[in-house]
Amino acid sequence: MKLTRTLLVFCAGAAFAMFALAAGNLLILSDITKNTIIEAEKIIGLEFSDAQRDSLQPNLVSALNSYEAMRQVEIGNGVMPSLHFDPVPAGRTYITEQRPVNWNLPGDVAMPERFDDLAFYSVAELSVLIRQRKVTSEQLTMLFLDRLKTHGATLEAVITITEDLALEQARRADREIASGIYRGMLHGIPYGTKDLLALPGHKTTWGAMPYKDQVIDETATVIRKLEEAGAVHLAKLTLGALAWGDVWYGGQTRNPWNTSQGASGSSAGSASATSAGLVPFAIGSETLGSIVSPATRNGVTGLRPTYGRVSRHGAMALSWSMDKLGPITRSATDAAIVFNYIYGPDGLDPTVKDLPFNYDPEFDFQNLRIGFVKAAFDTDYGSASFDRRTLEVLESLGATLVPVELPELPFSDLTFILSAEAAAAFDELTRSGQDDLLVRQIRNAWPNVFRAARFIPAVEYIQANRIRTMVIEEMDRKIRDVDVYISPSFAGGNLALTNLTGHPCVVVPNGFTESGSPVSITFMGHLFDEGTVLSLARAYQEATDFHLQRPPLFQ
Repeated sequence: MKLTRTLLVFCAGAAFAMFALAAGNLLILSDITKNTIIEAEKIIGLEFSDAQRDSLQPNLVSALNSYEAMRQVEIGNGVMPSLHFDPVPAGRTYITEQRPVNWNLPGDVAMPERFDDLAFYSVAELSVLIRQRKVTSEQLTMLFLDRLKTHGATLEAVITITEDLALEQARRADREIASGIYRGMLHGIPYGTKDLLALPGHKTTWGAMPYKDQVIDETATVIRKLEEAGAVHLAKLTLGALAWGDVWYGGQTRNPWNTSQGASGSSAGSASATSAGLVPFAIGSETLGSIVSPATRNGVTGLRPTYGRVSRHGAMALSWSMDKLGPITRSATDAAIVFNYIYGPDGLDPTVKDLPFNYDPEFDFQNLRIGFVKAAFDTDYGSASFDRRTLEVLESLGATLVPVELPELPFSDLTFILSAEAAAAFDELTRSGQDDLLVRQIRNAWPNVFRAARFIPAVEYIQANRIRTMVIEEMDRKIRDVDVYISPSFAGGNLALTNLTGHPCVVVPNGFTESGSPVSITFMGHLFDEGTVLSLARAYQEATDFHLQRPPLFQ
C-alpha cells in the first residue's frame, strides 16, 4: 500500500525543508497539525515547544512538496549517491607496486577414473587439465550443465541456465587453446553468478517476484572480466529476494549437506551450487554476511574482498556504502585465482581503487604476526570448540598468536545505515505497493524494513556515518600491529563491524558437527590486502581436509 502523506513528512530528508520554502507555492495539509508533530517527536526522541511546532509546520509541508517533486524523477537502481563511502583511514597509504605472483599450481593433474568426479575438482586442477588438453572446456561445460539440470531443482539453486551462451563460450575457448591462444587460469572454466548481476539477453531477477521477468541490457563488469579471461557462464543462481536470506520467488534454496535445511543467504545459490559440484565456482555478494553465512552453511570457501576492490557496475544496488562482490569457491587457492581476474577499476564504479593484488601462496608463519579476537574466542558459542582447534592447528604450523581487541564504539547500532540505503534503493517498490509481492512478509523482512526506514531521520543517518568514521580510525589502531587476524565467523560482532569498515575476509570450513553440518572460521585482512589473508587460509587448508569433503547426496 502507499505510505500516507502523514508518514512521509517524517522520513529521512525532512531536515532539508528549510531549502524548499518557496513563498506562495506551499500546499498546507490539514493533517500536519501540532498533534502530528507531537507524535512524530516520540519517533526521533526529541521534544519541541508549541511555538517551535508552529514554526515547524510550514517547513514540513514544504519538505513534503519537495519529496513529491523528487518522486517525479525516475531513478534507476544503478544510480549511485553523489557521496561515496571511503574505508581508508586518514593518512593511510597502501603498496602500489604489483609484485610477480607464483601461483604454485600443480605440475600435473591426472584425470579421474570416473569422469563425473571432475565436478569436485578445484579450479586450479581443472585449469591444468584444460591447459594440458586432457579435457576440453566443452566436455566440462556439458558435465556441469547436466548436473545443474539434474540437481538444480532439488536444491532450488538455479534461476536460469544459460546453456546456449555456455556452449558458445566453451567451444570458443577450445578453439583458442587449440590454436595456441591461452588467456590464463580461467580459460575454459565454467562458473555461475548470483542473479543480481546483469547479463544481456537473460533475465536478472534479483530473486524477487516484482522483477522475475526483468532483463537488463548491460553486462556487469564482473561478468565481462570473466568473459575476457575466457571463463564460461553456466547459470544465473538464486539469491534470497533482494539479497536477504535464501527464500526467493521460486522457493527456498537448499543446503546440500542437509536438504531439509535452507542454504542461508543471500548468496544462497552460489554457495549451494558450488558445494554440490554444480559449478566449479560462483560469484556472490555481501552487504552484511551474504558470503560468510552461506559459505559457512554449505561448507565452501568465500572471499569477501575489501570495499572498493571489485566493481559493482551492473550489480543490483542494496547499500552503496556496504555492497561487495566476491568469489565462492572450493578452496582459498581457487578464491585467489578468481579474484585475480575480477578486481580493479573499470571506470564505471567510482569507489574502486587501483591497487595491486600481491598474493604469495607460501604463508610466512615466522615473520608475520597473527592476531585473534580473544574476547570472542573466550565466549561460549555453538562452534567454539571447532574454532579453538583451528587456533591449535595454526600454532602447530608455527604461528604465534597475538590477542587483539575490536573497537568499543557501538558499531552494531550503526547497521541501520544499510536499512536507510536499501530503502532508498527500493523507494519505488515501497511507494508502488509492489513490496506486497515479495514472498517473505514477516516483521524481519525487506517490506517492513523498507517501511520502517522511512522514519530514520537524515540527521541520525549522517551521525551514524560520522561514528562509522571513528570506528574505522579505531579499527586501524586496534589491528595495526598484526598482519592478519582470526575471528569466529559469527560470535563477537566481527561480522557486522568489518562489513561497516570494509575489511576483507576469507571464510573456510573448519569442521562438521555431529549431525554433519559444516562450521567455519574467518580469517581477516587489512584493507586491500587480500593476498596475505588468502595465503593464511590456504596454509590452513593445506593442513586440514574439511574443504575437500563432498556432500554425500551429490557425489
